[in-house]
Amino acid sequence: MKKLNGAILALMAGLIPVSNSLAQDQPEHSHAVHQHEGHHDSSQLVGKPGDPRKISRSVNVDMNDSMRFAPGSIAVKAGEVIRFVVKNSGKVKHEMVIGTAAELKEHAQAMAKFPNMEHDEPNQVTLEPGKTGSIVWQFDKAGKVDFACLQPGHFEAGMKGQVVVSH
Repeated sequence: MKKLNGAILALMAGLIPVSNSLAQDQPEHSHAVHQHEGHHDSSQLVGKPGDPRKISRSVNVDMNDSMRFAPGSIAVKAGEVIRFVVKNSGKVKHEMVIGTAAELKEHAQAMAKFPNMEHDEPNQVTLEPGKTGSIVWQFDKAGKVDFACLQPGHFEAGMKGQVVVSH
């Protein structure tokens, strides 16, 4: 009860920001990562959906029930259009979501509250066990871009990775 009262007081005092997307119904919130891209200076670093006709190369990514991605670090060059061929080799649903560390953390917290949330965004793919899907993405600037599985508990278990973008 003390934790709840403290959270309510912090919220009322304006110490915890309120996201409009958290107050909306599930379908509206499913676009949270995409909606937030324009509000962060780092959004340009994350990149943008790539043109499938201009793919530079494909990178295979495996997701499994050890709560890891293989590989966990991926090197690309700025400007490349990458097709991530993502396979769920586990026995539970997994997903790969590209975003900033802050966006991914926020979205993981929302997924914990709305575990049946469905997604249809270009920066992510959600896969049932044994299925394969893809993300086509272009990285514009050098730096590090995060990706993670935001299924409830997976992010917290360490199911995260990075794309290292060089010049």
